[in-house]
Amino acid sequence: MANAPNGNQWARLDRELHRISRIEIAVAHTSRPLVGTGVALAFLVLAALLAELVLGFPPGGVLVAAAAVFGAYMALNIGANDVANNMGPVVGARALRMSTAIVIAALAEIAGALLAGSDVVSTISVGIVDPQSVPQGPPLLAMMMAALMAAALFINFATLIGAPVSTTHSIVGGVMGAGIAAAGYEALNWPMMGRITASWIVSPLMGGAIAAAVLALIRNRISQRADKMAAARRWVPILVGIMGGTFAAYLGIKGLGRIVTLSGSEALVLGVVSGLLLWGATIPVIRRQSEGMENRMRSVKALFALPLVIAATLLSFAHGANDVANAVGPLAAIVHAAEHGALAEGIAVPNWVMLIGAFGIAFGLFLFGPRLIRRVGSQITKLNPMRSYCVALSAAVTVILASWLGLPVSSTHIAVGGVFGIGFYREWEAGRRQYSTSQRLAREERRRRKLVRRSHFLTIVAAWVVTVPLAGSLAAGIFWLLMLIV
Repeated sequence: MANAPNGNQWARLDRELHRISRIEIAVAHTSRPLVGTGVALAFLVLAALLAELVLGFPPGGVLVAAAAVFGAYMALNIGANDVANNMGPVVGARALRMSTAIVIAALAEIAGALLAGSDVVSTISVGIVDPQSVPQGPPLLAMMMAALMAAALFINFATLIGAPVSTTHSIVGGVMGAGIAAAGYEALNWPMMGRITASWIVSPLMGGAIAAAVLALIRNRISQRADKMAAARRWVPILVGIMGGTFAAYLGIKGLGRIVTLSGSEALVLGVVSGLLLWGATIPVIRRQSEGMENRMRSVKALFALPLVIAATLLSFAHGANDVANAVGPLAAIVHAAEHGALAEGIAVPNWVMLIGAFGIAFGLFLFGPRLIRRVGSQITKLNPMRSYCVALSAAVTVILASWLGLPVSSTHIAVGGVFGIGFYREWEAGRRQYSTSQRLAREERRRRKLVRRSHFLTIVAAWVVTVPLAGSLAAGIFWLLMLIV
């Protein structure tokens, strides 16, 4: 009979088992990113198979399958990058856990895309290129394919470096670059490009200014009052009513295409009625919720948590209804051109194409969204439910104002601009308090107390500035490469 292990041998065995356990943990940690990549690749393959299953016509089958792959790839990148603007402030304010926020956002995005996504999309994005100026056949298909590929690749790169960029501007840049390569500079709608360029500045400034103004209102009417809870019972229902009315008008104008079509005046009436109803319904809810709460700002902030979650959900629904076109628009154009040999002014989006866009956004959010959600929600400036609510309300109000002004603004620029607006307003307010109390801080101390991280600010602004030029240059290069192949 063999001798039983002694104490030293047992200790050596424990150490070896501990090493094996650590190796297993390291392997699991290392392979975790590969799971997301594998699921994403499987989705791309399914998109190609779906295109072949639905259409399957020999002349353009391979081209449409390839377009379906890049349309799905674009949708994945939209989910990974763009949706963070809606749920980042909610997670940063700790109103929802990351997993819960992702589930809610994914369901809202799918619902928005399938229920309210547009049945018809503009042939060449937002009228940037005249379709008649592009030679029909392979050059036209190569142009649309190049625009889609370039936009998706640029958004993927922006996500990797942690920069929330505009998916709308990315596809605009792709169409612009591929259009110039295919038909020359005269094919571009330069007045439209001028309006889009202006929106780079207008979107974040409007979003930041409105978010800061709402926060200033809350500070003046609630935070600085002696009886904060009484002020909150009066003003929180008003703010919730404004939120509900704004979102109702926003969805009426931008996001109810498959349910009902409303004019601008009808959407405004819908917004006013919805706001009044929600204001009246919220009064008893806030009164019951505030019973027994202490007269402290922590209690006031808690009252904004549920309205913030509702606002973020509505933003995700509206985003799915509108921005899914950035993924399915070029794909629908390619399918139409492959079937009919030319493009029309407006083309119908097949249901299978809309499914690829809707579920692609959801998968992209699940697999790759948390990084940008953390960046927007907690790494730019510190947020709480009250501040995050200001960002959400600012996003809806800004889009409504931009629609009336006819400005093609970016939801990404508005939301991130709102976060910056909150941070810079808090910096200004803190500096004003210090100056009024004659507290002179050293330069290093003032720099340490900055409430907006300058490195993230500069990275994001730089990414915004180069979005259209880089996406356009990449699309032009891809177009010439495709023309050499075909």
